[in-house]
Amino acid sequence: MKIENFDQVAVTPARQALLKIADEGLAAIDTGTVIREVFRRDGDSLAILDASLDLREVDRLVFIAVGKCAADAAVAAAAIVGDRIARGVVLDVKECPPLDKFQTFRGSHPLPSDDNLAATEAIVAALKDLTERDAVVFIISGGGSTLLFLPQNRNDREEVAIFRALTNAGATIEELNTVRKHLSLARGGWLAEYAYPARVISLIFSDVPGDDIAFIASGPTVKDATTVKDAEGILARFDVLRICDIEKCDLVETPKDEKYFKRVTNITAVSNRRALTGMQEAARRLGFSAEVRDTRLSGEVTEVARMVLDAIHAAPPHSVLLWGGETTVAIKGAGRGGRNLQLAATMLEDVRDGEAVLSFDSDGRDHGPYAGAVCDVDTRAAIAKAGLDLAGFRKENNTELLFEKAGNYVMTGDTGSNVSDLIIALKW
Repeated sequence: MKIENFDQVAVTPARQALLKIADEGLAAIDTGTVIREVFRRDGDSLAILDASLDLREVDRLVFIAVGKCAADAAVAAAAIVGDRIARGVVLDVKECPPLDKFQTFRGSHPLPSDDNLAATEAIVAALKDLTERDAVVFIISGGGSTLLFLPQNRNDREEVAIFRALTNAGATIEELNTVRKHLSLARGGWLAEYAYPARVISLIFSDVPGDDIAFIASGPTVKDATTVKDAEGILARFDVLRICDIEKCDLVETPKDEKYFKRVTNITAVSNRRALTGMQEAARRLGFSAEVRDTRLSGEVTEVARMVLDAIHAAPPHSVLLWGGETTVAIKGAGRGGRNLQLAATMLEDVRDGEAVLSFDSDGRDHGPYAGAVCDVDTRAAIAKAGLDLAGFRKENNTELLFEKAGNYVMTGDTGSNVSDLIIALKW
């Protein structure tokens, strides 16, 4: 079971069902399971979903895995094709076990660091001097935007300040990654340019609502349609340069020459739909009617909270409603906690008897140690019993501390998967 504190949280029948459904969703997107499904090896023939390689025609096979799924993906892929890999690099937010012929790096997230810079430089070096008879397999997953840190000036302070200003203002992932593409020489198609003229297969794990591969990990193997002018417009709209006291942002244009992308095949391997389908099937096995309401949920957290509550209020008994996507939160306080904890805290005032809602981050880390939290009348009662000021914690964006004190958080640790956020609303 992926949920480590199941027994402590599942203290009512509704919660037991809620957490079992969530666990099935996480099992469905298990990275090792996905890799073993999509990598098919028959001697010298390697198929990766609809793409294929005849390994007899490949002089050097290079393997690059970046993001929150990278370590688990590399371990599973190495078991299948490791004997043919010439060299590889793994860059994850967690430790990767030693792998033959691989360099493995642990980077920082959500803010870049010198560790990320060193790892990204190693990736670029691994892609140097390739020929048309070489092939590169990339596995790209969420978290890659921060990890693929290679600014022109080799200075992380500017990007850290810009990231904080945009996230505090509630910028969308598309807005954020449009800017980040133009802050690094490893995003927005740059890895495809470095790999040229080798054959490239890029297997992508989506954490972006709508699964636009150009924005997943800021599209390192995808030809970028945005420009420096687009990034400048976003910075101006959010008044970022003034807020950050930056005179001029050091933006770079992304590769636009079509030749770098002619031999690149980008494939989406998994998205939140797989998790939502797994949870829908689990709910039905438990005797609920179950409906996936949206795979590309977005919006400000208070608006999403109202929408989810209105939907479950109107649903008949024995119903489960499911959403996948990503909310936005305008940060006004100085507390700890992520989107999912903020959403759970926002819904607490109006959740009703017989209803239970879980909003959680599929990577297991909602900007902290908890994946999410259960919202029901029992959680509300625990907060009241502890004498906690719910409105005050919400205002200060201090929801991690709120649930630390009241309990009812969900703990998974790093799941090794990442399809953004998932919401389950259940009516008993």
